[in-house]
Amino acid sequence: MVAAYIDHVKLFADGGCRGNPGPGAVAALVLNASDNVQLDFEATCIGTTTNNRAEYSAVIQGLNVCARHTRGRVTCYTDSQLVVNHMNGTWRLKDDALRRLFLEARQCEQVFREVVYTHVSRDNLFIKRADRALNDAFEGKMIA
Repeated sequence: MVAAYIDHVKLFADGGCRGNPGPGAVAALVLNASDNVQLDFEATCIGTTTNNRAEYSAVIQGLNVCARHTRGRVTCYTDSQLVVNHMNGTWRLKDDALRRLFLEARQCEQVFREVVYTHVSRDNLFIKRADRALNDAFEGKMIA
């Protein structure tokens, strides 16, 4: 537990699976927004899932990790256009399984003053780190 909360954090969340559906993993990298210093990092396997569910699960895990560090603003970066467009209300949500995850993410948001979702390229340095970590989780490697 941190002694004092930070006002603004960046969350880089990535999820994926091997096969679709197939074994899934998620990763969340949390940085202090003011200087990009790493505050937290988690990656874990989540069992059989689809790629879209893994992406949502990564955001949920990431928001839970962010709650250790802030009650203020979270800027969530992900390479999933689907998640960003659903969370921003740009695209309509049709899938019931994704709707459950969407609502879980909305519930996680309640502890923060503000959560903003932004799409980034798979080439983003921090998304690459999260992607590498979720692949390491598939291989059973320790994540630090």
